[in-house]
Amino acid sequence: MIFRRALQRELASSAGATFTVLFTVLVTWTLIAILGKAAGGKVASGDVLALIAFRGAELLPTILILTSFIAVVATVTRSYRDSEMVVWFASGQSLLGWIRPVLILGLPMVALVATLSLVVTPWAKMKSAEFVERFQKREDLKRVAPGQFRESSSSDRVFFVERSTEGATVVQNVFVNSVDGNGHAIVVAKEGVIQSDGKGGQFIVLSNGRRYQGTPGQADFQTMEFERYSMRVATQMPVLGADVPVNALSTPALLALPNRFTMSELLSRVSAPIVCLVLMLLAIPLGFVNPRAGSSANLILALLIFFTYNNLVRLVEASVKQGKVSFGMAWWPLHLAAVLVVVGLFAWRLNVNHHYHPLVLINAWKRHRLFKRQAKGKDQAATPREEAKAE
Repeated sequence: MIFRRALQRELASSAGATFTVLFTVLVTWTLIAILGKAAGGKVASGDVLALIAFRGAELLPTILILTSFIAVVATVTRSYRDSEMVVWFASGQSLLGWIRPVLILGLPMVALVATLSLVVTPWAKMKSAEFVERFQKREDLKRVAPGQFRESSSSDRVFFVERSTEGATVVQNVFVNSVDGNGHAIVVAKEGVIQSDGKGGQFIVLSNGRRYQGTPGQADFQTMEFERYSMRVATQMPVLGADVPVNALSTPALLALPNRFTMSELLSRVSAPIVCLVLMLLAIPLGFVNPRAGSSANLILALLIFFTYNNLVRLVEASVKQGKVSFGMAWWPLHLAAVLVVVGLFAWRLNVNHHYHPLVLINAWKRHRLFKRQAKGKDQAATPREEAKAE
């Protein structure tokens, strides 16, 4: 009982340290990627922290699965390396005795992964898509960053502003290059602002500027000076959430719309807690290591198994998405094969431990010593008898 409590504390400590490292690395990588998008004008700079939080919520199931797997492997490996497993086996316990303390930590982890995968992750993807879509459907001048060229949402205009004021609603020194059926048009103005006509129309209102129109390579350019010039940029207000990606749909919505795309996404969400449970059980026999050898090989093998298992899950999901396999025939064969591998490793490791169990070796050594003593006693008893017969 004392050993199991110490084992549970060690598993929790190892899981906490592993989670901290993995979460820090992945959040840092996410921060770099999102900052790159913000610098490139693909997302708003004010949405960076929210997008990082949503992305972190999306990555949590994968981080928790890998955390639980590595924590169990590291704990079992350390027990072998420090010869604690010899004490465990000498006390009459087997490798199966590790299942209970591992599941005490693992079952809440599996429940958390299931909740994140089925509820939290779709919500985070939905919110992240809304933030990106809201920025992409903003008015063109509001998307422009001072000192940078930006293409309009309709891809027929290029904007450049020197500076912006009043929360980017008013911009100074505006340059607009547009292309239409009449050729190229270049508009230069000292100021620009976004206005709405109340019917869904969006206009850029430029003040104190010039407009040049013509065809490049020909001497037919026209020049016009203006004090006020309006340019339509949108005919209706953008509708957010009109195109929701499949991976952002809630789990009840996936069940209400059964097709190969929604079933593929549902398979991905259902597989996460199963993979978490199977890998934690696999880590128990996988953690064996020779005390005289290093323990890094086990962690490398664990990472290879984790990525291989996840890639096989993605392969099955792709088969469902392509319509090659139905959901009912796709969700269980891979996990059943993984469970059989776990059972096989347990059986093999229990067989090896039985043959090389410390108690077995000690009893064999005692029997060998007793046999030698008995043989020696018989030889000593036979010697006087032989001498008597010889006389």
